[in-house]
Amino acid sequence: MTGTDADEPWRLSAAETAEAIRAGRLTARAATEAALARMEAVNPRLNAVVESLAEAARARADALDAGEVTGPLHGVPVTVKVNVDQTGCATTNGVAAYAELIAPDDAPVVANLLKAGAVPIGRTNTPEYSFRADTDNPLHGRTHNPWGDHVSPGGSSGGAGAAVMAGIGALAHGNDIGGSLRFPAAANGAVTVKPGLGRVPAYNPSQKAERGMLAQSMSVQGLLARSAADLALAMPGLIAPDPRDPFHVPLPWAGPPLDAPLRVAFTKDCFGFALHPEVARALDTAAEALAAAGYAVEEVTPPAMPEAARVGYRALMGETKALLSEEFARNGSPAFRALFEEYFRQYPPYEGAELLAAMAERSAFARAWSVFQETYPLALTPFLAHPFFAPDRDLEGAEGMTEALGSALWSFAMNFLGLPAGNVPARLAELPQGPQPIGVQIVGRRWREDLVVDAMAAIEARVGPMAPRLWARMG
Repeated sequence: MTGTDADEPWRLSAAETAEAIRAGRLTARAATEAALARMEAVNPRLNAVVESLAEAARARADALDAGEVTGPLHGVPVTVKVNVDQTGCATTNGVAAYAELIAPDDAPVVANLLKAGAVPIGRTNTPEYSFRADTDNPLHGRTHNPWGDHVSPGGSSGGAGAAVMAGIGALAHGNDIGGSLRFPAAANGAVTVKPGLGRVPAYNPSQKAERGMLAQSMSVQGLLARSAADLALAMPGLIAPDPRDPFHVPLPWAGPPLDAPLRVAFTKDCFGFALHPEVARALDTAAEALAAAGYAVEEVTPPAMPEAARVGYRALMGETKALLSEEFARNGSPAFRALFEEYFRQYPPYEGAELLAAMAERSAFARAWSVFQETYPLALTPFLAHPFFAPDRDLEGAEGMTEALGSALWSFAMNFLGLPAGNVPARLAELPQGPQPIGVQIVGRRWREDLVVDAMAAIEARVGPMAPRLWARMG
């Protein structure tokens, strides 16, 4: 720890916090108090955390200090998104009608964080039904990006991304059905890996009905962090099995070694969308970093794109329309309902036999990638074709929706395919509207999130962390 970090433990990474506690240089209570003080200092402007768990956090920290080391995250302050169950808290999902939906038990992802020794300090914001790439709702209000109001905090885990980058907890829980971990990572400069299908157990004890088949197969739980090293520390605990998820895949975090050099398919293809120069520079920097680290980076076009993305999104819209339209009409705000009307216009929902055929075609897309990844276990791709967009851009009609989501083909294709995909900042762009990080995407072979995290660590080693630059700007 540097002198500054020792005086302000909220600056420490999850790995540094856990190591300092194990070594006796820091207590869980001191780490928790520092994170809570940081939350009190910066959250009023950000509105990233919408429910403080301060008293419960202090009690848990004291209990951890009085006992044995419980796991790799012993004493590490974390936040939890308001769309998963945490005993005694409201699982609001950003919806006013759910303000009193109190969780009877912990979701598996929360239980696994607790088993690993983490200390939840607050619950983070999400848009209504966690179904936007921006974060605002009538119940909790807007979350602001710590880099400034010229850029959205992303969604749906926008509160998580803003919180972790602002120093409110060393790790932030989030989830992702079409980009909801990677959008906030890109917007705020965080690092994340969207796990693949079945990797992290998922279930909400408060739920009244099961989710649709596509939602079950596309939505995953994960973490946002300030460094790839913190993901490597925390993710093995997050994937611990839970019998409440019958489709969880009980594999170890690290798979078998692969022959070196590991081959990386590199593409800048944005499928007709103009690639912004700053995004191109970020991709080149990432490719250079991987090559310098010993990866074999080759310009190759991966298969089944952009068809997998477009078919996947229309299929998800079809399932959503069939199963959730009445719920949205009953409890969604006027802005949210208008948003879905635009979704349905741009991505006409598949229905009936057409929806079933699209779901069947998913296997062909996934098979093509599986064969491709025998040769190229990793792919380096754009995430968005342009720097992250401004707040409420997705509400500005067809043009705004196209910029915010229509160009994100590389994002939601990975959910449809069930593949792990990470986002790591590869550049800090000084744009006319203000500075903002530029993230790139790393796609991994099925169940090889460890390869994605290793590659992101190599990029991070070249680029450097974003958090210190952000904190200097925040003051």
